[in-house]
Amino acid sequence: MNSNWVCPKCGNTGYETDQFQATGGTLSKLFDVQNKRFSTVTCTRCKYTEIYKASSNELGNIFDLFFGG
Repeated sequence: MNSNWVCPKCGNTGYETDQFQATGGTLSKLFDVQNKRFSTVTCTRCKYTEIYKASSNELGNIFDLFFGG
């Protein structure tokens, strides 16, 4: 795994990425519409997790910046 990411809590360089969706406001909650997307980076040692909110195009840029992609 080629990574520029270092966990700010424990210094580990191992990580996992994932994504999740959540509701945004009252109407979204009422109709169970998950219109907010987030990506996460989680340390494999201490489980510290960073959450990023961005459009799909911006997420690629964020991961390129951190992980040298």
